Amino acid sequence: MTKPLIVFSHGNSFPASTYGVMLNDLRRRGFGVEAIEKLGHNPRYPVSDNWPHLVQELSDFVTPLAQSSPVFLVGHSLGGILSMMAAAKIATMVRGVVMLDSPMLGGWRANLLKVGKRLSIAEQLSPAAVSRKRRTSWPNFAEALAHFERKRVFAKWAPEVLRDYVTHGTHEEAGPHGLRRVLSFERDVESAIYLTLPDNLEGYFKRHPLGCKAALIGGLQSRELRQVGLDFSRRITQGRIAMVDGTHLFPMERPLASAAAVEAALLNLMGQA
Repeated sequence: MTKPLIVFSHGNSFPASTYGVMLNDLRRRGFGVEAIEKLGHNPRYPVSDNWPHLVQELSDFVTPLAQSSPVFLVGHSLGGILSMMAAAKIATMVRGVVMLDSPMLGGWRANLLKVGKRLSIAEQLSPAAVSRKRRTSWPNFAEALAHFERKRVFAKWAPEVLRDYVTHGTHEEAGPHGLRRVLSFERDVESAIYLTLPDNLEGYFKRHPLGCKAALIGGLQSRELRQVGLDFSRRITQGRIAMVDGTHLFPMERPLASAAAVEAALLNLMGQA
């Protein structure tokens, strides 16, 4: 039996090609895979509060792909939340959703975020405080790779995934002293995405009920999921939650195990496992 098409959505600041090892393994397992390389970079779909244009960007990408049959949406972090929102928006085109460590806010935590935005303190409490200062250029590929290899957050990454990130997440550009390697995911877009994290998900899904099954795969050492909690995720996935070894970035740390976990979740949603 031919397996269905996956539309994959990346996490914030990591272009889809960063996940090449995991996605290629899913292709080897028989799935078709399509992805937007960098969400939030098309001026037709600007980043704004609660991400309505990003949801539209993903919905517009999915629509022509789902003309023959509904697709599955799979997304990491930012991409998982967008996948859920898009699935509710274009319900007849989506067969199911699998989120990878996507911290969905509900209840008092969502209200706290809403207040933080109004008081303009959200940046102090979010990763945007770090992303606004992120280094954006290096003399060459080797120095860019060495820079990330020294960073603690990348220490657990599979080496081939880190190389993919530097290959596809940076590009060559002419500078005042010759060619240099420049970060491809714009720092301001990354920060804007963090600062506009949806605080309205409970209301959104009441207005746009999810018409398909959904599942969450979380990292056992994920600080992000621990901070947000799983109450809202349990409700919206109807308890379809599985945990795997790894941090919030487990798709980069254990890409082949992550592909296997995604396949298992998809087969479960399809009623075959």
